[in-house]
Amino acid sequence: MNYAIIAAGEGSRLVQEGYPYPKPMVSLHGKRLIDRLIDIFSQNRPASIRIIINGQSAPLDDHLLALREVFPIEIVRQSTPSSLHSFHELLKTAPDMEALCLTTTDTVFREDEFRAFIDEFENHPEIDGLMAVTTFVDDESPLFISTRSDQTITAFTDQKTPQTVFVSGGIYCLRRKALEAVAAVIEQGTSRMRNYQRFLLESGLTIKAFPFSKIVDVDHVQDIRTAELFLSEVNEF
Repeated sequence: MNYAIIAAGEGSRLVQEGYPYPKPMVSLHGKRLIDRLIDIFSQNRPASIRIIINGQSAPLDDHLLALREVFPIEIVRQSTPSSLHSFHELLKTAPDMEALCLTTTDTVFREDEFRAFIDEFENHPEIDGLMAVTTFVDDESPLFISTRSDQTITAFTDQKTPQTVFVSGGIYCLRRKALEAVAAVIEQGTSRMRNYQRFLLESGLTIKAFPFSKIVDVDHVQDIRTAELFLSEVNEF
């Protein structure tokens, strides 16, 4: 499996709250967010691990360069206006990629559930994408998801309805058709990952949901404690 991490954001909310380091270097029980993701990916048959960072992340850049001595990391240095544009820049480095697991740098989840997520995707080559979802909502603007009984996704919405059981967890497994759609939506002027996900459904691709018990996004200083408590509960630190 090919893996990719979007770590090009500025972490503006953490900065405003006085946190002194780039978001990927937030530490949970002494382990940085970016390191935790790389470790988890390295245990799940990685063919490659690509990480995009912005041009103003010297401490993160230095840290990743040191990690390249141990892990198969490829660093993409590019400041972008959105996560979707970061995704597009990552794909430019591997235009013939057949499948990819993509995540943002601030997702915290159970390792066993992630392993099952990757296995499910690899065991079902007929689907175009598998999205990590959860019923745990801690995002300021969650993306709500409707599914059929077989977990086929039918809608991505900004508003909760009786049909939206899940929210997006920010982890995506995607095959060639879904990856090719990134360039198409960028050309249309789309600038949000959620609109890209809607485009996948509008294009008739088969996108399924994979439920995780909980996924914590680290956007605020208080989220660091929430994530640490979660990892303590599942004995993953």
